[in-house]
Amino acid sequence: MRTLAPLLLATLLLGCAPDKTAEKKTAPAPAPVKPPGLYKVKVATSKGDFVIEVHRDWAPQGADHFFELLQTRFYDGVRFHRVVRGFVCQFGINANPKLQQIWGSASIPDDPVKQKNKRGTISYAKLGPNSRTTQIFINLADNALLDSTGFAPIGKVVEGMDVVGKLYFAYGEVAPRGGGPDPTQIELRGNVYLDRSYPRLDSILRATLETPSPKAIN
Repeated sequence: MRTLAPLLLATLLLGCAPDKTAEKKTAPAPAPVKPPGLYKVKVATSKGDFVIEVHRDWAPQGADHFFELLQTRFYDGVRFHRVVRGFVCQFGINANPKLQQIWGSASIPDDPVKQKNKRGTISYAKLGPNSRTTQIFINLADNALLDSTGFAPIGKVVEGMDVVGKLYFAYGEVAPRGGGPDPTQIELRGNVYLDRSYPRLDSILRATLETPSPKAIN
């Protein structure tokens, strides 16, 4: 799996002539974690909890990237910034602009569309070929048009669609298409912008990987 940031190594200078008997062994880096073929994510929100089941065989690039983001707790504190009734509920811009800049510049290749964008399925938002990064949407209806435009579902909500249906939606479509928040401003200013101008948006409190337990790569 790709790692965004290289491991930083620090060297400590201990006087003129190093005493080799006093050298300490550096602890080995943790083994990379292999995403399982099927995993669940419990998403605790300001309106309640829902559970996502991710299928790697549906879209391996997307499923692996989502797993990596979840391991870093990327989605904790993220707002549901685009909720359009009868269409989609979208989230995935980090509250920390610096962190968002890092992950937002790491796009992944597209997956073939193997599943339909039915109500409850989740897919990455994108602006063109191979442009998926961090933003995810939940289909609030059967959106067949998205199947033919390259949006590959990676999983589905298996518990709590009633909670998803309660998320605050009255701001409408995002700017400039509607009166909702401007995604560019969220990326630049984080939740400071949303707290000031869109205080009623619901948020993710925690997004936690559940079973099955991941296995280290040999």
